[in-house]
Amino acid sequence: MEQKVNIIRQLAEQYNKEEYFRGDPIIFPKHFARIMEGKNGIEGLGGTAGLSGRKYTLKDVEIAAVIAAHLAWGRRDMIVRDCKRAFDEMNWEPYNYIMAGNYRCEDASLHRTIKWSEFAAICGRLKEFYATNDSLESLTPDEIRVQIYGQKSDRKAANKKIHMLRRWMVRNDGIVDLGLWTGTSPATLVIPLDVHVHRSALNMGITSRNSADITTAQEITNFLHQAFPGDPCKGDFALFAYAASIKE
Repeated sequence: MEQKVNIIRQLAEQYNKEEYFRGDPIIFPKHFARIMEGKNGIEGLGGTAGLSGRKYTLKDVEIAAVIAAHLAWGRRDMIVRDCKRAFDEMNWEPYNYIMAGNYRCEDASLHRTIKWSEFAAICGRLKEFYATNDSLESLTPDEIRVQIYGQKSDRKAANKKIHMLRRWMVRNDGIVDLGLWTGTSPATLVIPLDVHVHRSALNMGITSRNSADITTAQEITNFLHQAFPGDPCKGDFALFAYAASIKE
């Protein structure tokens, strides 16, 4: 057990670096967050502060995180390409686009099987939410699933994209994650369980469960608490690295 913990710690320290995530969908909420904070945005992405007479706000960052997380499956280059398409449609003004209510809604593909009509439905639910609320931070993972992504409640689901979104917004490592949801403790986060993280955890003997559900995600998270007390999702970087090191 101690050996596994040490491996996790070493890999996390090695890969908790921005250079490994320059082609990751987190660059989109990070882009808006940087400009919101008066810094330069990420090279190659659009939009500037004050484009419509205002600066970006937390809502812009949250919307960017919702959209980027939703499209985050498949090859990373395709994810980035199609996220750019979505934000081009928004004219790189996520909150203004959401509140204007004129969404691209058609059966054509935005990303893989995700259609523009699905994108439009998410935008509509975001508009409804922001009409009476200031931040998505107040929502539980299952509430994000239902109220924002429009899926049925499922307490057994791993909700990978939602837990990834929450990792982005909560962890404040000053390197990769954004740390803008300051009212949520990193200790409450659950590992975003995708096929790569699950495979890494199985290969390392962290879990023996073959079901990619919330029970498995929580079991892996509980182990990661041993390596990173109070910040289990730092282990996400280690499991990402371990998956990348394994030959298919």
